[in-house]
Amino acid sequence: MIELVPLLMFLAVCAALMFGYPVAFTLGGTALLAAGLGIVAGAFDPELLRAFPDRLFGIMQNGTLMAVPLFVLMGVMLERARIAEELLVNLARVFSRVPAGMAVSVVVVGALLAASTGIVGATVVTMGLMSLPTMLKRGYSPRLATGTICATGTLGQIIPPSIALVLLGDTLSNAYQQAQLSAGIFNPKPVSVGDLFVGAIVPGLLLVSAYIVYLLFVARREPAVASDNDQGRVDLPDTLKSLVPPIALMVLVLGSIISGAATPTEAAAIGALGAGLLAFSRGALNWDRAGEVGRSTLQVTAMVFAILIGASLFSLVFRGYDGEELVTGFFNSLPGGVVGATLLVMVVIFLLGFILDFIEITFVVVPIVGPVLLAMGVDPVWLGIMIAINLQTSFLTPPFGFALFYLRGVAPEEVATGAIYRGVMPFIAIQLLVLCLLALWPSLATWLPAQLGG
Repeated sequence: MIELVPLLMFLAVCAALMFGYPVAFTLGGTALLAAGLGIVAGAFDPELLRAFPDRLFGIMQNGTLMAVPLFVLMGVMLERARIAEELLVNLARVFSRVPAGMAVSVVVVGALLAASTGIVGATVVTMGLMSLPTMLKRGYSPRLATGTICATGTLGQIIPPSIALVLLGDTLSNAYQQAQLSAGIFNPKPVSVGDLFVGAIVPGLLLVSAYIVYLLFVARREPAVASDNDQGRVDLPDTLKSLVPPIALMVLVLGSIISGAATPTEAAAIGALGAGLLAFSRGALNWDRAGEVGRSTLQVTAMVFAILIGASLFSLVFRGYDGEELVTGFFNSLPGGVVGATLLVMVVIFLLGFILDFIEITFVVVPIVGPVLLAMGVDPVWLGIMIAINLQTSFLTPPFGFALFYLRGVAPEEVATGAIYRGVMPFIAIQLLVLCLLALWPSLATWLPAQLGG
């Protein structure tokens, strides 16, 4: 019975979350309850809990995780200063002569906004409030408009730089070192957040390009569902003024990481400072709005680190009950070896994406299954990109996808829920296609990091 405690812990967490209990306290409470019962029964060594303060100290000293509040600050600043809204309006005018021009501009602006925040809910709600009424007014079908916004909002999982990749990269880095140490390699090769950023570039561009190609195809085939009947005049100076600075900021942040000129944390600081200067120069930042930006950044950052602390305690108790050996033995017994184990993990993560956010999955699931898969020879960069796109697809899949709930909350009442569900189906197919391409050709994610690393 004792060997099943890790499984019972995991099931207890899932059940508590489905009842709406806070994630951080659910993880920590489940771990403490399991440890307390184990100590009373003589099945858990209480000395293991002495390692928890050291883990907390390690979290606070983690230089990579310092990028989280900075990237959040950059994204919130761009959102609250209405820079993204201005960018959307002007970009829509640029694409006004292109079939489905407004939808194409939503994809481009949404990708930039998603990259800067990495929070699915923030991007979907922002793009829904900014673009959905306009798209409906211009003659887009509710199905195409809502599907485009939902799919674009999930791009923050894969397009760098985003906090999703920062958190996933840090977790995979620890898992990779643990897997190599378990294999007797005492000089482990590092894998960094920058490696994950670079590995996500090709799949991210592939997804955005596939979205745009699909929209152009629909506009040509069914002009009635994607008609831009309010095109407006293109003002070149205003357009350049709204386009160049935010895009230049994104290029500067990502380019500094890829070139090795800055670490992800340093690049995040550059991005936060640049977003603040950009908002200040446009007169979009006052004391009240600055206070809103600070509070929103603090709330998101506190949520992330509270979950990380709870997950750290959970993983400590999980390993104290030999949960890692249980997972390793289970994976090794699966038919198909590493392929079967990877496929099972992807299915489980996809299903968990219905009830857990990417932060919980990154901090709870990845530390459990990551070391086992990496010890079986799976490339860490490829695994990280696969997990990111898998979660992106899960957040978009009816009837439980988070992106669908977020958009339903801000969509007009005349937009039917069924229209939202039907609208995301083609985009789900596109993401599954990209996921299959990555599975067949891992070099789509690993080639560019290898070239730049060389």
